[in-house]
Amino acid sequence: MFKGSITALITPMNDDGSLDFSGFGRFVDWQVTEGSSGVVPVGTTGESPTLTHEEHARIVEYTVQVVAGRIPVIAGAGSNSTAEAVGMARHAKSVGADGVLVVAPYYNKPTQEGLYRHFMTVADATDLPLIIYNIPGRSVVDISVETMARMAQHARIVGVKDATANLLRPLQVRRAIRHKPFTQLSGEDGTVVSFLAAGGEGCISVTSNIAPRLCAELHRAWQDGRVADAMAIQDRLSAVHDALFCESNPGPVKYAASLLGLAGETCRLPLAPLAEDSRMRVREALTGAGLLN
Repeated sequence: MFKGSITALITPMNDDGSLDFSGFGRFVDWQVTEGSSGVVPVGTTGESPTLTHEEHARIVEYTVQVVAGRIPVIAGAGSNSTAEAVGMARHAKSVGADGVLVVAPYYNKPTQEGLYRHFMTVADATDLPLIIYNIPGRSVVDISVETMARMAQHARIVGVKDATANLLRPLQVRRAIRHKPFTQLSGEDGTVVSFLAAGGEGCISVTSNIAPRLCAELHRAWQDGRVADAMAIQDRLSAVHDALFCESNPGPVKYAASLLGLAGETCRLPLAPLAEDSRMRVREALTGAGLLN
């Protein structure tokens, strides 16, 4: 179910920081019509840390309503509180999401045993497929290959979003998990073709917020065996991938979206507006990729 170009959705906001639901609805519908294979509301790119619980729930429900079954909706359901993550997963199930993305608990630095128990508890809470989100750069803890293989024995833990940028990791995970299908999705746009070559099946992408058609075509080209075409798109978007992380995500991608008329650039504090040199870098990258005149 989960493969190809899956967009880690931004959360459009008005100038005062309130949620722009009408803009969000248009944006999600555009993602579907442009060919994205799935969407992830309220992940890191969706600014989940600064959303209230009510806002988080409303965004998941609204995303499901707008998508209307056309592509999978994988709801962000991560927290450093296991009970809170369970509640988010149950809500996602109640409103019709197709799966949940659960990040490794951040700040409290659980052991590998704590990570195992956390994910197993969330997986037991609903019958939704669960994708593990391993992002040591933000959570400080790295889910080991051994722990991932242990968790993969659960019928509903079906894959991982790997944001380690370690291209040995998908090979190691493939070797460790042979008893069932286990979907590996890149969490790093810049390494996506290499990740696919190592056994990955898709990417949960930041760049596809602003270039969904190109990102989707890259994955279609790879799936069709048109490796040179996939690499050409990767080369075209390479500077964009880099520019979108010149400051903390999602600041740069929201600014890029504003340049393209897709959404406003407002992020909630503590994310500050982009510095002028970062703005220039984003504009130049979009222009160089042919996304902005």
